[in-house]
Amino acid sequence: MQSTFYRASHWLALICRLVAGVALIGLLGVTMADVSTRYLSRLTEGAIALRVSGSVELVSYLMLFALLAAMAANVEKSQVVVEAFSHRLPQAIKNRVQGVFLLGFMALGLVLFVGLLDSAAAATRHGEVTQDLRLPMGPIYQLAAVLSLLLGLRSAIHALLGMIYAAGEEAAHGE
Repeated sequence: MQSTFYRASHWLALICRLVAGVALIGLLGVTMADVSTRYLSRLTEGAIALRVSGSVELVSYLMLFALLAAMAANVEKSQVVVEAFSHRLPQAIKNRVQGVFLLGFMALGLVLFVGLLDSAAAATRHGEVTQDLRLPMGPIYQLAAVLSLLLGLRSAIHALLGMIYAAGEEAAHGE
């Protein structure tokens, strides 16, 4: 059962890393294109006036996706139990304490998921679009909701592993 949880968490993490990577590459591409076209315009004194429309908007949504996906992909590595309180505790107890902390991230992911799903439904009902590019907001909120759900799921898996099995990150790698 424990190995099933680790496998599920591993595959969810790979999906999240892929989403984060694609979002970061897109963010980099938009930024490079925007800076390059502005510089080209300046070099040619406005003779070539290409612009990337909505670059700030694209970067902000790509950053949202990259951050949510990266948080979900690395949730089990992001917690550091304060050493002043736990340095003399056995590793199994430290893992259980970390599991309890991960319950907070599970709650955060699920609250974000529910809120973003509600926002997606409202945006779809009202035809809400982005300011510059006029993209529909519903799918943007839906993708953010899915990434928040993945944060909640991975947090729940690792909270369960830490609290019930007292298994930490080292168990996942066979250390």
